[in-house]
Amino acid sequence: HDIAKKQMSMFGGMLSLEVKGGRDAAMKVANRTKIFTRATSLGGVESLVEHRASIEGPGTQSPEGLLRLSIGLENADDLIEDLNQALG
Repeated sequence: HDIAKKQMSMFGGMLSLEVKGGRDAAMKVANRTKIFTRATSLGGVESLVEHRASIEGPGTQSPEGLLRLSIGLENADDLIEDLNQALG
């Protein structure tokens, strides 16, 4: 978040992050979130997390550790806290 604040003057509703440790580590992070729902969507009001390689299937070009986050209307501090605890 600190890096994004320095690099961008405004934020969109979607961002990606790559979890060190590949697929298994990314899936653990996604499963540990409490506010984010594991789903794919581009237009809802709830916060979602998805593992891109699983969604795209065999032959994907997405890194195995990539998670895509769609940010909803929940409190930003709550979402940051949820991600921090999920990342451990």
